[in-house]
Amino acid sequence: QVQLVESGGGSVQAGGSLRLSCAASRYTYSSNCMAWFRQAPGKEREGVAAIYSGGGSTYYRDSVKGRFTISRDNAKNTVYLQMNSLKAEDTATYYCAVGNPPTCYGGRWGREYEYNYWGQGTQVTVSS
Repeated sequence: QVQLVESGGGSVQAGGSLRLSCAASRYTYSSNCMAWFRQAPGKEREGVAAIYSGGGSTYYRDSVKGRFTISRDNAKNTVYLQMNSLKAEDTATYYCAVGNPPTCYGGRWGREYEYNYWGQGTQVTVSS
């Protein structure tokens, strides 16, 4: 069974940085779309960023553009989310997910149902 394990969450003051990691194990497909989602208390889960395995095309929600960077190491089946200039509104539980390659195309990357596997989540708390 595919497992996604996130790490790197924590508490930080506004303006600070965190780097999240997500390692995928037992995932045998070399081509895929990996993404980060987040869910704040009382809110729906939302897509934050996604990256395609072939070529590394990246996608971001508008509110994190210029502050967050998604990257991946295909050899390690690991995806990263570098978060800079963090704001209080970035506080949420962050989840990584993996889906088939077409998930990254067009506007599909931000849709939860497009992804096949999910991690357990890691908490990010930003204090103002």
